[in-house]
Amino acid sequence: MSTGTGWLALVGGGEFSFGETLEADRAWLEQTPPGPVGFVPAASGSLDYPRHFAAYLGETFGRTVETIPIYRPRDGKRGRNAERIAACAAVYLGGGIAEQLVAAIAGTPAHEALRAKLAGGGVVVAIAAAAQACGACFKALRGGRPEPGLALVEGVAIECNFDPAHDRRLRALLAVPGVERGLGIPAGSALLVGGDGRFAAVGDVFALAGAEGDLVPMMDEVTGAN
Repeated sequence: MSTGTGWLALVGGGEFSFGETLEADRAWLEQTPPGPVGFVPAASGSLDYPRHFAAYLGETFGRTVETIPIYRPRDGKRGRNAERIAACAAVYLGGGIAEQLVAAIAGTPAHEALRAKLAGGGVVVAIAAAAQACGACFKALRGGRPEPGLALVEGVAIECNFDPAHDRRLRALLAVPGVERGLGIPAGSALLVGGDGRFAAVGDVFALAGAEGDLVPMMDEVTGAN
C-alpha cells in the first residue's frame, strides 16, 4: 500500500465548515511543509468550493490555498497545471463525483505530477469521492459499474462515508481483478498512507483483506493510537 516517500491522505468525508474534518486536516497538515496548498476542483466543478476551502484553511490553520484550475481533461493536459501541482506544499483534491475527477486527470501531466509529488516526499489529500478515485477502482455514480481509478495507491479499493454495518459495496469492489484490499473510511476519519508501509489512522478506519474477510480496524502505526 506504499505511495513512495510522501503521504497520501484519504479523508472519509464531512463538512469542513462544521468542523467535521478538523482532526483529519490537522493530521495531514502536520506532514506538510510551509507553502501554499493547491486545491483541485475537478470532482465538483464548483467555483465556490475552492474559495470556501481557502477561507477555512486560512482562518483555522493560517495556511494559504491556491486554486489549480483543473475542471476538464484539457486542463489536466496543460503543463502549467502540472507545474502548479509540483510547486505547492500539498495538493488537495476536493470532493464531488469520482468519475469527473478521473476523467479530468487520468493519464495527463497532472496525474503524473501527483505521482511525482508522492514519490518525492510531498503530500496529496483527497476527500470523499475524490479519495475513492485515488484507488485502483471505484463504483461509478452513473451506472454503478466499477471503473478504473487514479491508482495513487495501488491494489486498493476505497469506500468513503463508510458505514461498517453496510459494507456490501466495498466487498463487491474486491471482486475486481487487481484489487487486493479494501479500505472503509467513515466521514470525519482519515487514513494517511506513506512509503515503506507507513500509515496513520485518524478516527475509525477499516480494512478488508478479501471479499469474504472480516472488517478489521486499522491501528495507527505511526503513533500507536486508534
